Amino acid sequence: MTVPTGRRERKKAATRQKIADAALRLFLERGYDAVGIRDVAAEADVAVTTLFTHFASKEALVFEQDEDFEQRLTRAVTDRAPHEPLVPALRREIQALVRHCTADSAAPIWRMIDASPALREYEESMRLRHAESLATAIAADPDLSATPTASRAIARFVIDAYALAREATDPQAAVAEVFQMIEAAWAVACPSGDSTGTARP
Repeated sequence: MTVPTGRRERKKAATRQKIADAALRLFLERGYDAVGIRDVAAEADVAVTTLFTHFASKEALVFEQDEDFEQRLTRAVTDRAPHEPLVPALRREIQALVRHCTADSAAPIWRMIDASPALREYEESMRLRHAESLATAIAADPDLSATPTASRAIARFVIDAYALAREATDPQAAVAEVFQMIEAAWAVACPSGDSTGTARP
C-alpha cells in the first residue's frame, strides 16, 4: 500500500486498514455470506457511514488492495527506467503481485473468493478495470507506438497472466510462459521495437 504522508492521510489509512482487517477476520471466522456490513462496522468500532466512506461495497472489503494494485500496474509503465522496455517492466510487477497473492497466508482468502459468486463477479469486474487503466497508460506513453486497440489487448493479456498464474501449480513458471506470448504479441503490435518492448530514449 502507498504510504500516506500527512497526519490526516495516515489517520484515514489507519481507519481503512482497521475496517479491512476486521472484515477479513469476520469473513474467515463466520463465512462471507454470514457477515453483514453492520457486523463489520461493529467489529471495527466505526459507524456504518464511516465504513462506506472507505469501501463502496461489501465485496470491496475483501479486495482492499484493489486501488494499490491498479496503481502499481500503471506505474510499471509510467515510472519505468528511461531505457527499460515495457514488457520486462510489466513482467516484473506481475511477478511481484503473484508472489503476494500466492503466499500461504492468502490461501484461505482465495478459497473464500472462489466459493462466492458475488466475489468472483467482483474480481472479474476489478480485473477489467485494471486492464483498462493499464491500457490507458500504455496508449498515453509517447515513447510507445501502440494503437489504442493494441494497448487494450496487451493490457488484458497482462492481467490474464496474473489471474492464470494465481491458479497454476507453479505460479512463477506460469508468469514466464504467458509473458513469452505477450512478448510475441507486443512485437507484432509494435514492430518498430524489439521483442521485449520499445526502449525509452
